[in-house]
Amino acid sequence: MLQEEGEASIPVTMSEEEVEYEEEQQEEEEEHGEEEVAEEPESAPEPEEERPRPRPVVPQLAPPKIPEGERVDFDDIHRKRMEKDLLELQTLIDVHFEQRKKEEEELVGLMQRIESRRAERAEQQRVRTEKERERQAKLAEEKMRKEEEEAKKRAEDDAKKKKVLSNMGAHFGGYLVKVSYLEKNKRNTGKDGRVNLLVREEYLHQRKPQHSFSLFREKAKEMHNWIEHLESEKFDLMEKFKRQKYEINVLYNRISHAQKFKKGAGKARLGGRWK
Repeated sequence: MLQEEGEASIPVTMSEEEVEYEEEQQEEEEEHGEEEVAEEPESAPEPEEERPRPRPVVPQLAPPKIPEGERVDFDDIHRKRMEKDLLELQTLIDVHFEQRKKEEEELVGLMQRIESRRAERAEQQRVRTEKERERQAKLAEEKMRKEEEEAKKRAEDDAKKKKVLSNMGAHFGGYLVKVSYLEKNKRNTGKDGRVNLLVREEYLHQRKPQHSFSLFREKAKEMHNWIEHLESEKFDLMEKFKRQKYEINVLYNRISHAQKFKKGAGKARLGGRWK
């Protein structure tokens, strides 16, 4: 309506260019209005207004009703509460002492097992010591027997030597008698002298090898006995060395075991204060 009124108020004297410009302006306004109408449905929907959240309903706790005509004994309530707490505390104490009793029983059992093992080890050590003592006694007895045999052999050898020397003295005395007899009878014929010389040489030839062989045999026996003595001493020293080495190993193992047991013993003591 406004546009129509404007158009009516325009004088007739307007040029054609102005009329065309006016029409173009109207067309542009119409197109712009259509675009706004087309864009209106594409616009985002308006957000809904947030509704206020309902407040949480807190139930109102009604105070305990005191019965009319009766008086509340707060001392009795306090006493019952104390009795309940005391009962709970007593229960906890009983549980604690029961657990402690079990742990002490386990500790006593452990100490008993340790003592039994220690007794077993002591018994084993005693048996080993007894066996070692018996072995040493056997070795000493064997050594004494060997020494007695050697002494007996030496006595027999000495007796044989004395007997040989006595026989040699007797034969040598007879030989001197024969030599003196031959010297006295130098006037015998050459044949008798040659016979006597042959007898003398034969006698010396028979006696000298026997005497040297017996000496060699005695020396050989002495060397044999000395070698046996050295071998027996060597055997004794080797056995002593083995025994000392075994004792050193046993002592070392005992020390190591004692140190380990001392480190792992802890603060627990049987019969003392235990926590």
